[in-house]
Amino acid sequence: MKRKLWRVGFISILVLAFATACGKGNQGAAGSKEVNIGYFPNLTHMATIVALEKGYFAEEFGEDIKINTKTVSNGGLFTEAMVTKSIDVGTVGPGPLLNLYVKDPNYHIISGAVNGGAVLVASEHSNITDLAHLDGKKVAIPVIGSTQDVMLRKALNDVGLKPTSNGGTVELFAAAPADTATLFIQKSVDAAATQEPWGYILETQANGKLLLDWESFAWGKESTNTVVAATKNFVSNEKFLTAYLTAHTKAVNFIKQNPEESQELVIKHIKDLTGKEINKEELQVAFSHLEVTTAVNEQVIQEMADISKEAGYVQSSEIKGLVQLEQLKAIEKK
Repeated sequence: MKRKLWRVGFISILVLAFATACGKGNQGAAGSKEVNIGYFPNLTHMATIVALEKGYFAEEFGEDIKINTKTVSNGGLFTEAMVTKSIDVGTVGPGPLLNLYVKDPNYHIISGAVNGGAVLVASEHSNITDLAHLDGKKVAIPVIGSTQDVMLRKALNDVGLKPTSNGGTVELFAAAPADTATLFIQKSVDAAATQEPWGYILETQANGKLLLDWESFAWGKESTNTVVAATKNFVSNEKFLTAYLTAHTKAVNFIKQNPEESQELVIKHIKDLTGKEINKEELQVAFSHLEVTTAVNEQVIQEMADISKEAGYVQSSEIKGLVQLEQLKAIEKK
């Protein structure tokens, strides 16, 4: 009986998923009247947040286009939402996106968003003072295959260490960044590769010690943390592509020129979404650990793909065609 019920339930889920996919088949394509924008409610996605708060997306897409927003907590959920057409465009770390692209080249990077913004922090109880001390330790990452996972693998490789999943001695432990401070206090992990403001929170609320700051972790200031990702339908729709990139560029420029006001907009936006108010001082410090930009370092993206292949996340690191910046460059020349 249980087996029968499971089978009925499974078939229902498949039917629902198929119906949902069919219903959204035209999303983002020419003629569509809706656009679905995805992002994470945190600091490294502030370009999207500011563009929403300042009304730049509404201004550029126009009154005839309905803008839907979807927030997710990790890159895996973001790419899953892109595959099921719940997200047409938005900001995400490059790690999950390039893993998706290798399997299905219908998704593209169309702009940078944030460089840096990621740090490596050791817990107080671990007595770790050097990267080489991670030998035999457990390190928290947001999710397997995430950008911070790839950055940590590069940092480990630089000192001759490897994760246990690749025959090494460092155990990677997937945990939501918001839970990492608790894991530090419970002595459940020895360190964490995480994005801001969680790195600063580990330092101030869990007595964590900064092992690598944002300028030293992985590719340093060139560490591409967040990019704008879009589906093939969206990239093919010149009207939508131009509208989004124009709004995104406006937001990046606004943040550079008005950092304090931008931080206040992020605090307001996240409070409206979650009911939780981010500490202003923590946000200011975290903001100083990243660089908002539209630039994309394609060499870094390729190296991230090579590391993902070495980790066994993808079968190939061939990502030619993933990055498409022609429209962004045309807009920035105006």
